[in-house]
Amino acid sequence: MTKNIGMLLLAIYLILVGITTLFHIGIGGIVMGVVALIAGILILIGK
Repeated sequence: MTKNIGMLLLAIYLILVGITTLFHIGIGGIVMGVVALIAGILILIGK
């Protein structure tokens, strides 16, 4: 896989967005926002 946790979270976020878009499944906006925020912060600090 990847050693970069930020990129891993970004991948998970993109997969969730793709699933919710394709199948119209409602995953809480709060959950998606938190995953996106954490991924962005970790990518910026390089972890």
